[in-house]
Amino acid sequence: MEKKGIAKSIEPFLEKIESLSQVQRIIISVGSFVVIAGIFIYFLYLPKYEKINSLKKQLTDLEQKLSTAKRNAADLKKFQAKMKEAEAQFNMAMKKLPETKEIPSLLTAISDSGQQVGLEFLLFEPKKEKKKEFYAEIPVAMSLRGDYHNLAIFFDQVARLNRIVNITNIQMTRAKGKGKAAGELLAKCTAVTYKFLDEPPKKKKKKKKKKKK
Repeated sequence: MEKKGIAKSIEPFLEKIESLSQVQRIIISVGSFVVIAGIFIYFLYLPKYEKINSLKKQLTDLEQKLSTAKRNAADLKKFQAKMKEAEAQFNMAMKKLPETKEIPSLLTAISDSGQQVGLEFLLFEPKKEKKKEFYAEIPVAMSLRGDYHNLAIFFDQVARLNRIVNITNIQMTRAKGKGKAAGELLAKCTAVTYKFLDEPPKKKKKKKKKKKK
């Protein structure tokens, strides 16, 4: 019964369509298709299109972050390699710095090197050490007498010591005297060795002067 009622209600609408010209029928068909397509696009396609665009943007952002992370990881590896290299160089330098207990024997080795090549020590005086950030300089004032060849051998031997010793402030003058002494030189210089400090020197706090009222 319901189907017959629906068919009767549609019959007038169908009769009206049949009475229309072919052009009018085409226009109605196209219009109906456009309306249905518009409804489909608005309610189904557009939301999905916007979601797709949003996902594409998220994917682009993630790709950029991944690329940045890869670059940072590569830079980190380079930095870690440089740090290891610097640590190795630092450890090697530390091994060449004498400990406090080794300083007397090192000074003796410097003195022995000079005497072995025939130099005469007129002065061999350790000075007050100068503290730096993590090491201290230990200067030794020296005055030597001998020929140029022996002085050159002495400086070379000092440079070849296992521990770091630098010869600075070298001043040479011709020694006074006759015979063999006339060809000798008088050399004044400073031998500087170093030692590692277990604790960095404490900075002196400046005392604030109280303002008189």
